[in-house]
Amino acid sequence: MRIDLVSIFPDYFAPLELSLAGKARDKGLIDIAVHDLRQWTHDRHNSTDDTPYGGGAGMVMKPEPWGEALDQLLGERSTVVFTTPSGRPLTQAFARELAQREHLVFACGRYEGIDQRVIDDTAGRAEVLEISIGDYVLNGGEVAALAIAEATIRLLPGFMGNPDSLVEESHEDGLLEYPVYTKPAQWRGHEVPPVLLSGNHGAIATWRHDQAVRRTAERRPDLLPASAIADDLDLVPAVRADAAELLVLQRACWLQEALVNDRLDIPALHESLDDVVSWLGEWRTWVARLDGRLVAAVRARLDDDVWDIGRIMVAADLQGRGLGRRLLEFAESAAPAEARTLRLFTGASSERNLRLYRKAGYRRAGTLPGDEATVVLTKRR
Repeated sequence: MRIDLVSIFPDYFAPLELSLAGKARDKGLIDIAVHDLRQWTHDRHNSTDDTPYGGGAGMVMKPEPWGEALDQLLGERSTVVFTTPSGRPLTQAFARELAQREHLVFACGRYEGIDQRVIDDTAGRAEVLEISIGDYVLNGGEVAALAIAEATIRLLPGFMGNPDSLVEESHEDGLLEYPVYTKPAQWRGHEVPPVLLSGNHGAIATWRHDQAVRRTAERRPDLLPASAIADDLDLVPAVRADAAELLVLQRACWLQEALVNDRLDIPALHESLDDVVSWLGEWRTWVARLDGRLVAAVRARLDDDVWDIGRIMVAADLQGRGLGRRLLEFAESAAPAEARTLRLFTGASSERNLRLYRKAGYRRAGTLPGDEATVVLTKRR
């Protein structure tokens, strides 16, 4: 693979001479050339930027030097990478795509960016990719180009001395990597998990996968499929000590309901800690924790032959991941033998809840007496 990097600060790319990237260059796996954009300027000040048309703060990189630079560097199978916070996010899968290219040209913008005509003109004669490394803004594209280049180069065949090093890494299987340990087995009162010392490779693999799922659920739940978090959490009976956390979770969830239904007279929104303690004694309640944090709860009780299910609550950062469905199914499975009907309530405008309940087989059975804004749904046992 050939890589050309164009910047007004070429010294930024010195790290590509170091470590494994430098060794890859020495072995001929990659051919890297760094270019100073100013060599394609023609005024005595080597100007690469000017004021923006339409006004506004900052400067914009001029099209002429970029046009000449790309005229000289582009080949038949070139891909031009414009580093920009408005580009496609870099992911491990995207890096694998880039590793298949023969020639990457990184155009590192500065100030307010590169004149859009440069990007448009380049797209007419080469593959153009606008790439972002995150939802933040840097002073220039050099740091982003370094990150993209390194993420790509390390995936080239022969780059890693041990190819297995690429397999069990964060994002390779959709999960963050599990915690790792080395000698000594005890350090400053901290011990290596016993399973890693057991020699049982099956148990070690299971532990590592479990730790990867838990770490991903805690730090990047957006990476997990909906079932992964739901299946990993254990629902246990609530105790009096859970009351304060239940109150916090309840207020957060019912504030969302208040906004969706445009009403503030929802009872759950106005309960006190004493109220929560009181209903914990009247309802069977289950909670789920993730790394110590109470993230979900549900309650139910028998009313004649009707099993009332309520207070299905999921922390805001884990909503949409299948936990609501899991809570509902769990509460249904806990219904005693004498229950003939399952019943629950939700706001008339709570479309997300209504979709969940309809998929679970519940049908509208009217509204609460004196409260047309609260829908009653039931399902035969």
